[in-house]
Amino acid sequence: MGPLNGIRVVEFTGIGPAPMAGMLLADMGADVIRIDRPGAVEAAHSGAPGPHMTEGRAVVGADLKSEEGLALARDLISRADVLLEGFRPGVLERRGLGPDDCRALNPRLVYARVTGWGQEGPLAHTAGHDMNYVSVNGALHSIGRAGGPPVPPINLLGDFAGGTMFTVTGILAALVERQGSGRGQVVDAAMVDGSALLMSMVHEDRARGEWRDERGTNYLDTGAPWYDVYACADDRHVSVGCIEPQFYAAFLKGIGLADEELPDQWDTRAWPRLRARFAEVLRTRTRDEWGAVFEGTDACVMPIVSLEEAPDHPHVRARGALVREGGRIVSGPAPRFDRTPGGVTRARPLPDTDAALERWGLGH
Repeated sequence: MGPLNGIRVVEFTGIGPAPMAGMLLADMGADVIRIDRPGAVEAAHSGAPGPHMTEGRAVVGADLKSEEGLALARDLISRADVLLEGFRPGVLERRGLGPDDCRALNPRLVYARVTGWGQEGPLAHTAGHDMNYVSVNGALHSIGRAGGPPVPPINLLGDFAGGTMFTVTGILAALVERQGSGRGQVVDAAMVDGSALLMSMVHEDRARGEWRDERGTNYLDTGAPWYDVYACADDRHVSVGCIEPQFYAAFLKGIGLADEELPDQWDTRAWPRLRARFAEVLRTRTRDEWGAVFEGTDACVMPIVSLEEAPDHPHVRARGALVREGGRIVSGPAPRFDRTPGGVTRARPLPDTDAALERWGLGH
């Protein structure tokens, strides 16, 4: 049933961080109804493949430009604990479904909004995508190799880490606060804010003089030879992340360099020499051969597996972090709960819309 069993969520269909937030809430047991365009119910039940992140929630088609569609949305909102939306600022206000309108319907409603730029600020109404939001707060500038351009971390950092995760955090915090106040509130989750907050440790290190504002020169950004990825004999790769001295010692032992006279681990002037030596040795065996060498050690060396290989990695398989379902790869629930475990809602048949409306007291 999940720890959010009994929590009702109205989700307005969108892309990116909002549907992933809806997916996480549903995985944790919330009863989520997704409002989509007219015809969405038929399309969802047609069997045609759709976005994984929008699966597992009952779908209601509603034309928000019509009085009938607005009436349905208001009925659902009046019964909900959470409203989740990812439109540009002002879109729902123009439909008469802004925070003030919904507060009048339901004072206990947590109104969660996730956007790239936030609800106000000079860029609030400007279009953008993940890498745009992490461009202006220093995050994207910091990712890449020395001498090379910034490297977009697909859309993990802005959309999902800076957006989805802070949206869900805000929703849960507002629900906890509501237990005392009896009142809902607006959660303004902006990807530019969330990804900036994720850079906190980098700013702390820089304030102490331990981080340079030049990518690829620091201990976590591929500057250090003992925190990087290396090619193996088969042109596949391993990750090496042995920061602590005991882990570094285990790494040197594993690659056969424990007795070789090498520069000090933290001598930045010698990092190029260490990198060249590590690269030379790691090129002598395949990825899986190195995986076998370091298996069960604390050297912090792991084979880098492909998307297709990932569900079959022994640890990933044991945890159920990724599973093969109906010819596709689906992520498992996270985090885990011992008394009220959640589930993988997107791997289930689509919930029946009429049954969902009946459950919410809107059956006909």
